[in-house]
Amino acid sequence: MNILITGGTSGMGLAAVRLFLQRGHQVLFVGRNRGRGEALLQSLRKEFGGRCFFFAGDVTDSRDVTKLHAYALEQLEKVDSLINNAGIFVGGRLHETSEEDWERVFAADVKSVFLMSRAFLPDMMAQGGGTIVNTASVSGLAGDYAMAAYNAAKGALVNLVRSMALDYGKYGIRVNNVCPGACATPMFLANPPDVQKKFQEANPLGRVCTPEEVAEAMYFLASEASRSCNGINLELSGGMNVHTGQPAQ
Repeated sequence: MNILITGGTSGMGLAAVRLFLQRGHQVLFVGRNRGRGEALLQSLRKEFGGRCFFFAGDVTDSRDVTKLHAYALEQLEKVDSLINNAGIFVGGRLHETSEEDWERVFAADVKSVFLMSRAFLPDMMAQGGGTIVNTASVSGLAGDYAMAAYNAAKGALVNLVRSMALDYGKYGIRVNNVCPGACATPMFLANPPDVQKKFQEANPLGRVCTPEEVAEAMYFLASEASRSCNGINLELSGGMNVHTGQPAQ
């Protein structure tokens, strides 16, 4: 398969880049930091050969997405699976959230999915199929304290995937979300140890998920192994969302 992964220079995106390369696929990964991306590209090519490509750009900017689309077709000829992983987190209650932060979260977490999918869907329709996998969150399935903008943006993705699944299934295109809980990415690990401990203790498994586990879920949804999955929000929460709230016996 030919895979395009946004937000591919760190965390869950980088884990996915490595997993797809390990399993023999061609990968084009995208990030805003050109220096980091090019250094990573050289490292990956030493390990996996020339099946890897990098594009430096901002997937919230339609002009960059247009350039990325052309570059992807030039390097890969076609894209079989688009993984929309780029996104940011901004915390805070609604009245504490600035207009600028609200717009930044929606641009990175929702607009980028709109722009990227809009660019590549016509190609997938013409080629007779493909898969799109978006990184949503358990925070799009239920509410959190002090995460107003993030909850709203991820909630938009949770329902967007259902609409896209209905519209494009007849073209052989499947659209699904992964919905991780807290994940041991560099951003999460930058939290103080006591904060990390709270998230671990809140999880029935006693730990948060890893980027590699999320990458495995992305791989499943991108591949034929999930050929009957369309419009789903696949939770990777360790069971956090299954509790009624009643006390343990």
